[in-house]
Amino acid sequence: MANRVLIVDDEPNIVISLEYLLKKEGFEVSVATDGEAALRQAGEFRPDLVLLDVMMPKKSGFEVCESLRADAAQAELKIIMLTAKGRETEITKGLALGANAYITKPFSTKDLVAQIKTLLA
Repeated sequence: MANRVLIVDDEPNIVISLEYLLKKEGFEVSVATDGEAALRQAGEFRPDLVLLDVMMPKKSGFEVCESLRADAAQAELKIIMLTAKGRETEITKGLALGANAYITKPFSTKDLVAQIKTLLA
């Protein structure tokens, strides 16, 4: 069974390219474009990994990460923060809230896929 990845980003170009890339790599993909939709999708789609932007409508990626980590049913879920917010304080905050990795935009798609595969191995 293919690993499931939830892409959470409000930037259409990023969503389209990530969705294409991940499907090509054999992942089952779902998309959410705001923080509230991300939490709904996480419950319905049951992803193995979430690619999570920080700056989004309704709930930030930090809030989503915190909510997912507070849910015992989502305990095994891997979270990669994928964001333009790259200051040391933001990276520290993302990791402290439970993200498994923090990648800043722009990013290498090759490195991103490698990171996803490593976390899901």
